[in-house]
Amino acid sequence: MSLNTARRVLGVVALCSVLLVPAGCKGDDSPGVVSHWPEATTERTVSKPVEPPRWPLTGLDAPSEEAISQRIISVKIENSPAARPQTNLQLADVVYESVTEGGITRFNALFQSNTPDKLGPVRSARLSDIYIVPQYDALFVFSGSSSSVSSRIKSASIANLSEDAGVTYPFYRGTDRARPHNLYVVLEKVREEAEKRGMTTTQTVNGLAFDQRAIEASTAVTEISIPFSSANSVVWTYDAASGRYLRVNNGAKHTDNGTGEQISARNVVVIWAKHNVASKDVVGSTTYEIVLSGSGRASVFHDGMRIDGTWEAGTDAPPVFKADDGTQIKLAPGNTWMQVVQPSVNIVFK
Repeated sequence: MSLNTARRVLGVVALCSVLLVPAGCKGDDSPGVVSHWPEATTERTVSKPVEPPRWPLTGLDAPSEEAISQRIISVKIENSPAARPQTNLQLADVVYESVTEGGITRFNALFQSNTPDKLGPVRSARLSDIYIVPQYDALFVFSGSSSSVSSRIKSASIANLSEDAGVTYPFYRGTDRARPHNLYVVLEKVREEAEKRGMTTTQTVNGLAFDQRAIEASTAVTEISIPFSSANSVVWTYDAASGRYLRVNNGAKHTDNGTGEQISARNVVVIWAKHNVASKDVVGSTTYEIVLSGSGRASVFHDGMRIDGTWEAGTDAPPVFKADDGTQIKLAPGNTWMQVVQPSVNIVFK
């Protein structure tokens, strides 16, 4: 063997000893290289994105977990002709409307995501509030009540921040209209007053149920007419551009003196509830106890559509709405107006 040939053979042997190839070098009986990857013992998963905190009564994004734990404030607001337009009623997360003496209606407005400096006019409580306020575990603001209502509020252990209870700090009289239609309240002062009186100012809120997905209606409900009484009728007209229902009260646009805009709602919910006669005055006006626990018929309107079903409520949580097939009816994120009517009332929609 020549010297050059020997060098070439040694080079090939050296190369085979250094390079590792799957088939080995020619003439090598050793197995190919096996890549040892770690054995998979569990499937790879992708973490679910953390959902942002949302206001319990609107389903809209909230700034923090701390914000959504602040206690709800329930305010009784007048709706006689002399009280309109109200101030900052539009900023409420949820509004209950129900009939009172003489056929006029009154509002119980629930605030958590907004804290207006001026809200009103504030008026007296009614027996329906004995159900509403505990369901939201709210601080209750009103200007007075009958002895029977006052007794029921006390027995229900409601956090009473009314003038009846000697509270004056959050209230003031405006100069824009005559008494008794000019009493206003500052909600931040309500929270301060509650804290001074040793009341809890935070809570774990039992909220309403919302569906964050956009919904398209196949047939839009463009108008809802609700005849509360001969003295008060309400029409909600659907505005497809904003996805909101615009309110008309007794034939006139119902505007808000604080926002300067027509009152609107993302959700309109009609609740049929028992109206038990509590008393009658000397002129025949009837005071009702409107029973908002138990169950009854309901119609939910949002995104231009109507869903019929039922409402169910206990004493310590807001109502739950269910369709005829038993599935839960969820609201669209935004504010809600609960329209509470007698079982005999027929609404009209088109």
